[in-house]
Amino acid sequence: MNPDALRKATPEEQFEEVTRGTVDLHVPEDLKKKLRYSYDSGKPLVIKAGFDPSRPDLHLGHSLLLTRMRRFQEFGHTVVFLIGDFTGLIGDPTGRNATRPALTRDEVKANAETYKKQVFKVLDEEKTQVRFNSTWLDTLGTEGMIRLASRYSVQRMLERDDFKKRFRGEVSISIHEFLYPLLQGYDSVVLKADVELGATDQLFNLLVGRQLMKEENMAPQVIMTGPILEGLNAKAVDGKIVGDKMSKSLDNYVGIDEPADTIFGKLMSITDDLMWRYYELLSAKTRQELAEMRAQVESGALHPKAAKVGFAQEMTARFQGEEAGKKAAEDFEKRFAKKELSTDELPLVEVSLGGAEKLPVTKLLPETKLVASSTEARKLMAQGGVRVNGEKVQDAKAELGAGEYTVQVGKLKVARVKLA
Repeated sequence: MNPDALRKATPEEQFEEVTRGTVDLHVPEDLKKKLRYSYDSGKPLVIKAGFDPSRPDLHLGHSLLLTRMRRFQEFGHTVVFLIGDFTGLIGDPTGRNATRPALTRDEVKANAETYKKQVFKVLDEEKTQVRFNSTWLDTLGTEGMIRLASRYSVQRMLERDDFKKRFRGEVSISIHEFLYPLLQGYDSVVLKADVELGATDQLFNLLVGRQLMKEENMAPQVIMTGPILEGLNAKAVDGKIVGDKMSKSLDNYVGIDEPADTIFGKLMSITDDLMWRYYELLSAKTRQELAEMRAQVESGALHPKAAKVGFAQEMTARFQGEEAGKKAAEDFEKRFAKKELSTDELPLVEVSLGGAEKLPVTKLLPETKLVASSTEARKLMAQGGVRVNGEKVQDAKAELGAGEYTVQVGKLKVARVKLA
């Protein structure tokens, strides 16, 4: 590691940036001391974040943690992207009201490969250590597992909210679920982590790691948790952003592997208040840069739409590349802001009738990638959000025969479709 990278910013400046949007910080003074030591000695801190590959795709909410990791990375610190291929076999019980179904080794492996491809849309691959906790947990053995289990009492485990609720509600808690936070904590011991990052609902697990490190006479890791990102339909109420968390099942998400136009369009649909929230949590701009931009908007020197375009382009470029981000901004301006949508410019999507005379619109929409599923298509049609050749289609039983159509979902998603 080049010591100059660690001196890109003072410890105070680093602290200001890496703690942006933090919910829990245990302990601020410890982090300041670690950053000072790193700055003076030229030795990078070890920043750990664990990801259980329980699902194959990531969205903007998942990228919150990656964004914080990237900030540490840009200051020259060592980032460990830890894939919980062993703990994934147990399943994190955090926030669960029932025992989580265990994944198979093959499922974990397949999802892990998908993660590795997607996370480097945010992290610098050359500066990231990818580790698998099966490396040391597979070899821990029965004796090691028993010794680890002896570190925590059942009473202390039941201090955790989800366990406490299930116990009081007489809902089953499997013994192996108690092992999860211990194994996650053991990961920190093995990696000699200086800082562990996680979402706010992970606080209990992270604190276990801090305690295990103390018992091993190691400098305990600093714990930093971040918020759970609100979805696209969130809005400000009494100065506070209120809304459901970003989720695919709620269709209020931005997938980091979605097409550039989709990412850009979705982000242009959010409220101005939510834009600032997203800027604070996800943008690479410094707090000072954001404060200056916000002051320009408030003074009238910068239009809010220009600020939103800047954010949408930054996120699109992050996940799909600089050129894609620039083109998405240009296309959006031409097609929607200036209302110059030209169907000739849209790519032609060919969809097979499969030997039938007609295809239900609810099946056509997922084929065009304008929606994720037929269920989503039916919901949007009922809401009046689907048009074919400019006409609303609200009948869930509507069908289309062979021919070319312009299909539009909402204000931002359009495709030229050829049915044959």
